[in-house]
Amino acid sequence: MTGVQRSILITGCSSGIGYTCAHGMAERGWRVIASARNQDDLDRLQQEGLETVYLDYAEPDAVAACADNVLERTGGRVHALFNNGAYGQPGAVEDLTPDVLRAQFEANLFGWHDLTCRIIPSMRSNGGGRIVQCSSVLGLVAMKWRGAYNASKFALEALSDTMRLELAGTGIHVCQIEPGPIRSRFREHAIAHLKRSVDMENSPHRDEYNRQLAKEEPKIAAGSRPPEKPAEARARTGKRIGPSYRLGPEAVLDKLIHATESARPKPHYYVTAPTFVMAAARRLLPARALDALVSKVS
Repeated sequence: MTGVQRSILITGCSSGIGYTCAHGMAERGWRVIASARNQDDLDRLQQEGLETVYLDYAEPDAVAACADNVLERTGGRVHALFNNGAYGQPGAVEDLTPDVLRAQFEANLFGWHDLTCRIIPSMRSNGGGRIVQCSSVLGLVAMKWRGAYNASKFALEALSDTMRLELAGTGIHVCQIEPGPIRSRFREHAIAHLKRSVDMENSPHRDEYNRQLAKEEPKIAAGSRPPEKPAEARARTGKRIGPSYRLGPEAVLDKLIHATESARPKPHYYVTAPTFVMAAARRLLPARALDALVSKVS
């Protein structure tokens, strides 16, 4: 309807991709409702001019309350949903207990599915909408020590592709953004989950865990930067290149803008050179060659 401000629910907005995308979409005139789990983060986002809503994907009641709240606020007109909030659970597959794997899927898949299915009916009744899923290069190829996260993102890819096919002709477009390395606190949070959930000391992979921690913990100890608004992210990213260089979260924002505003959004949006390389390798390389490649970079 002409004159109606477009609304978008963006999850996981306390930092990283969600934070930058929430501010970036607001700058473009969207009515942004940003979710977070921590009250301090919700307060900060509100002080910065964003509408907020509590959401923890692992809590079914919170998912239902979030959907009801957003639909009530918008009068049932949610134009776009960006599922983004997630975490990575490191650990060798044999070190993952069923409960740890279930927790990864609750946060990275089941909660996303629940929220999406609660929003779809309003989009259908309004003649269309955009569902954008923040997947990962690890939804395209599997890498060592990331089995839980790999599995959750592979499942997300399959579920989202199927949903896109089933919603064809409804005006509801389903898109997936597949970032590679993005500047964020993702690794910091992942290491916290590793220490909390994996018995590293009694694992046959103990030496590998110690090697990874020795590499990553000094970077975390050096301190993480505050979340970046779009202009800050673009300025920090600049034009540097290099094998270890990470793009900033504004790279995902650019894809989100196209996915939500283009008349013909793409089913998949690759972000960062590693995603393009791995997607091509998956198509072109024999399985053993692909295994050798991903083992080298894992």
